[in-house]
Amino acid sequence: MAADQLTAGDHPDGHASMNYSPAMDYAAHVATYRFFIDLLKWATIGVVLAVLLLAYLTL
Repeated sequence: MAADQLTAGDHPDGHASMNYSPAMDYAAHVATYRFFIDLLKWATIGVVLAVLLLAYLTL
């Protein structure tokens, strides 16, 4: 087993110890959230445009 891998037996109470600080991946979290929101926005715009185009072509 690699030295950087933890198992439940490595910690005294039987749980793996993960020492994450609250700000550890904050920048990555914000970037992922913004990407998700932008993707959702453009997907919504695309669906609305597709519906409008289909409505125009069928009327």
